Amino acid sequence: MVHRFLSRLRPWFASLFIITLGLVFVLQACTGSNAPSANAPSDEGLDRMAQEHQGEDPIATGTALQAPAIAVISETVEYAAVNGQPVTGFFAQPAVTEAPLPGIITIHEWWGLNDNIKAMTERLAGEGYSVLAVDLYNGEVADESDQARELVQRVRQNPAAAEDNLLQAYDYLVNEQQATAVGSIGWCFGGAWSLNTGLLLPQDLDAVVIYYGRLETDPAILAPLEMPIAGFFGGQDQSILLTDVEAFEIALTELGKTVEIHIYEEANHAFANPSGTRYNPEAAEDAWEKTTAFFAQTLSGLEG
Repeated sequence: MVHRFLSRLRPWFASLFIITLGLVFVLQACTGSNAPSANAPSDEGLDRMAQEHQGEDPIATGTALQAPAIAVISETVEYAAVNGQPVTGFFAQPAVTEAPLPGIITIHEWWGLNDNIKAMTERLAGEGYSVLAVDLYNGEVADESDQARELVQRVRQNPAAAEDNLLQAYDYLVNEQQATAVGSIGWCFGGAWSLNTGLLLPQDLDAVVIYYGRLETDPAILAPLEMPIAGFFGGQDQSILLTDVEAFEIALTELGKTVEIHIYEEANHAFANPSGTRYNPEAAEDAWEKTTAFFAQTLSGLEG
């Protein structure tokens, strides 16, 4: 009798298993994205990143507020509408301009569009660019690691919104500001999204700069990229591993892409953030000089 009872249950269990498996695939399809893996760090990766930023106080410092090389003007602008909601960013350009300028999209760290990023945006504008700092957090800014982690997770859960945001940022610089060329730059979380911007616009974006951001290493995904890429990383960084940096550089080189990678052996994650505990002024200044030279060559056509 027990045997007959179990025999009757087996088909029921099999059906339940098939239904459950089907639901798993449906959920994966609903939450998946064609965006590269740089968008979606693993929980372990987020844990490492949170550890790197633990105890930091992301408040703009005197070093961060270093004056631009020339006078600039800046303002808050509405540059996009995502999911029916307006998106504002921070725009800066030289105070005196006679012709359209090259443009740069700046993408904030995992803290959000705070005063440090605005100061860096003005500094870049002082080099002769129209610069738009995007906001991928809908106006929210974190001041502690747990809050920043939550904001990163939100973007992770809806990467399509961030992609739409960045595409409209590019359109804003090209159509509203008549930018003659456009590059992207990002730090940490924004470094990954700087690469993603290149992957979204593989034939349109003119330069990509990545500061210690997660990297895509699959040659098939990197193959469409046509712009030069520069990356800056810390040798002591435990969240962005040098093995991934090496794999990224090898993949691009073997694909025949133009790439320059700079590793500062004694520097850690977020070495260019003057409000962080891991700020390395020597590495940060050298990276800044190399970044401005890279943009001058790729966006302005000037040889270093």
